[in-house]
Amino acid sequence: MNVPLLDLKAQYDSIRSEIEPVLKEVIESQYFILGPKVKACEEEIAKYCQVPHAVGVTSGTDALLMALMAENIGEGDEVITTPYTFFATAGSIARMGAKPVFVDIDPVSFNIRPDRMEEKITPRTKAIMPVHLYGQMADMDPIMEIARKHKLIVIEDAAQAIGSEYKGKRAGSIGDYGCFSFFPSKNLGCFGDGGIVTAKDVSKAEKLSILRAHGSHPKYYHKIIGGNFRLDALQAAVVSVKLRHLDRWTAGRQANAARYDRLFASSHAMKNGFVRLPVTAASRHIFNQYVIRVSRRDELQKHLKDKGIGTEIYYPVPMHLQECFAYLGHKKGDFPESEKAALETLALPIYPELTDEQAQYVIACIQEFYST
Repeated sequence: MNVPLLDLKAQYDSIRSEIEPVLKEVIESQYFILGPKVKACEEEIAKYCQVPHAVGVTSGTDALLMALMAENIGEGDEVITTPYTFFATAGSIARMGAKPVFVDIDPVSFNIRPDRMEEKITPRTKAIMPVHLYGQMADMDPIMEIARKHKLIVIEDAAQAIGSEYKGKRAGSIGDYGCFSFFPSKNLGCFGDGGIVTAKDVSKAEKLSILRAHGSHPKYYHKIIGGNFRLDALQAAVVSVKLRHLDRWTAGRQANAARYDRLFASSHAMKNGFVRLPVTAASRHIFNQYVIRVSRRDELQKHLKDKGIGTEIYYPVPMHLQECFAYLGHKKGDFPESEKAALETLALPIYPELTDEQAQYVIACIQEFYST
């Protein structure tokens, strides 16, 4: 049996009749850059994320970059974040000339530990960038308390977390900025690269809008330097269509996660401690990924690949051990929980269209591996 990590073709087949007329409409209008489709998408996302403003941009990476640019964070500044994340988190900080300052993760949620943050704050600290990893939010109350105490900006890296909630509040609605990705593999993905930045403050949203168009306002007049970070109309149109289905797809992912939990509960792989399941710490986990901790991870991944099952390691090398960040002076052992997670975690297929038969096959193959 073949069980891909993600089946976007199945998703597209279910919405083809809605997507194709909208794409045709954009093509016939020849209005590709910003315009009414982008504006409508921004309004819909803002409402969904429970914030007053959203600004469509070229990618989740550029969303992070623009939030930093909007706050003039750069050379000599420091931003506190996690070493256990996708490269864009720390990469965007470094691209601005600022220094990523890492804080280790909680081993249960995989998210940054607020109780380790304050000791990392210096006079150069300008912002905190928590990551809502795998689809559940970081512990935001203490993070916001620390930020208010030290007058720091909070930029939520919510690339994997659209629709997730913390104590009833949506990702991207708590900090000063929320940065989202519409990369095709995300729960809400477009047909290429795309992203959006949410903001509660109108002046911050206005600055983001100016920054995404080379810092031009009015056209051809530049008081600030920006970049070409505009979300195009085709991608915005796709996102708007998919947004109508997002809660249904999220419910499917949550149901698949619950099914995995049930199937694993009676397995000897879990009873004997070979497999540990994800724990839901936030009030709404959207399961962008279903990530288990396992022994002999790399061998298990090869076994599953041989059986036709797609998996992924998110992430095999923490940021502090990446070669490009050697200048920060970190060494193995500095962030032990991040390093341990990098060696033990494995993401299983969790997409909404996953069938019961496929899920049972995944568990059976894992059982088989730990029986040998």
